[in-house]
Amino acid sequence: MGFEHRSVLLDETIKYLNIRPDGIYVDGTLGGGGHAFEVCRRLGPAGRYIGIDQDAAAIEAASERLRPFEEQVTIVRNNYENMDAVLKELGTGCVDGILLDLGVSSYQLDTLERGFSYKEDTVLDMRMDQRQAVTAKDIVNDYSESDLYRIIRDYGEDKFAQNIAKHIVAARQKEEIRTTGQLVEIIKAAIPAKVRMAGGHPAKKTFQAIRIELNHELDVLSRSIDRMISLLKPGGRFCIITFHSLEDRIVKNGFRKNENPCTCPPNFPICVCGNKSKGKVITKKPVLPCEEELLDNRRAKSAKLRVFERA
Repeated sequence: MGFEHRSVLLDETIKYLNIRPDGIYVDGTLGGGGHAFEVCRRLGPAGRYIGIDQDAAAIEAASERLRPFEEQVTIVRNNYENMDAVLKELGTGCVDGILLDLGVSSYQLDTLERGFSYKEDTVLDMRMDQRQAVTAKDIVNDYSESDLYRIIRDYGEDKFAQNIAKHIVAARQKEEIRTTGQLVEIIKAAIPAKVRMAGGHPAKKTFQAIRIELNHELDVLSRSIDRMISLLKPGGRFCIITFHSLEDRIVKNGFRKNENPCTCPPNFPICVCGNKSKGKVITKKPVLPCEEELLDNRRAKSAKLRVFERA
């Protein structure tokens, strides 16, 4: 199956990146290269684009898609949390723009053997980087009941987290949980029938929680925002597209902290902490997909774009 992913908020992202033809831009979640292609179209001969992704299929697909711009494009297989090290190795200083398009790609969801989808019965995998040894199967079978409860409650925000964790532990004592289909049936049994009938897919939140835990998605995002802002040139823009409230909260708070890092008590007449602003938040409220995009791409429904500009 080819790597296909429809880039959400594409026009809005291109607009907010404020692209300079001679600029240097970094995509920390390259995917199939949808955003990258549109940025590269706007670059002149002196411009440069650096794409980072940890998924081998994404690297292959983006390399092919960006072939018309191969003299300006460098693609690296890595995690975006190592962006500073990647740029140093490439001999690149500060950059004019950074983009993160978080979440799971359409390719990853639709490729059964990747194990991200709760809609088909396949292996429990969910690794963004398949070089990683641990899979979702290890979390489901090895985590304690309290740890399963914690991640389903915190990352899935599921009010039935405790009962789901209890059912998982009970089921794995009888046999190892190997497939997504097994896990879905266990989750269904833990949720009241009335709730299953009324809401969305009962396994959605638990699958999200396990994926986030396995790939350390929120931890990586939290510890990367400050460092990536420091990689921007004055006037450089940082665009982040999120797909659920936990990510969006981290981005919103991270941008606010970099805009106003002062820790002095409100009653102090002047700032004495010495923390200086790194820039300003361009989007006071997140940018949402337009009605047309929502009709055209159902996976854009929960997307939010926030933008920060370096001082």
